[in-house]
Amino acid sequence: MTISRRSLLLGGTAIAALGAASLYFRQMPGDARAVEGTFEITKTDEEWKAQLDDASYRVLRHEDTEYPFTSPLNDEKRAGIFSCKGCDLPLFDAATKYDSGTGWPSFYQPLENAVAQSTDTKLGYQRDEVHCRRCGGHLGHVFNDGPPPTGLRYCINGVSLTFAPTAA
Repeated sequence: MTISRRSLLLGGTAIAALGAASLYFRQMPGDARAVEGTFEITKTDEEWKAQLDDASYRVLRHEDTEYPFTSPLNDEKRAGIFSCKGCDLPLFDAATKYDSGTGWPSFYQPLENAVAQSTDTKLGYQRDEVHCRRCGGHLGHVFNDGPPPTGLRYCINGVSLTFAPTAA
């Protein structure tokens, strides 16, 4: 099988178009937040930037995504509570954490009144974004492919969380 010049050009054009589309749909730092509303904790962009490290700031305030398998919290197995790195609201009990194999900390259920959801279409299709209900910080997304008892997978960026182990 030979590759014609035409096939090569069409393939290259398709790849370039996909790359351009991903840049178009990706929200960049400085863009307006997709999650809007009034939150109990509000700060200026400068205040958030001063409080958070660069990776946490990009994820929590500008809906970036950390690389998979980079968060130490992905391997955290102790009993305890995972909280929002932006406002310290308890979000997930470690008892609901499981290894989804995706490379991000995954939970099948948040704590009551901890998270809120909104629709995210930045990749060109609809996803359910999860954010902190108190400060509006982006945490990750929730999918319908999790384990019992909920069948949900809260796929959460580790840099958006802190962990406090339960005292033994």
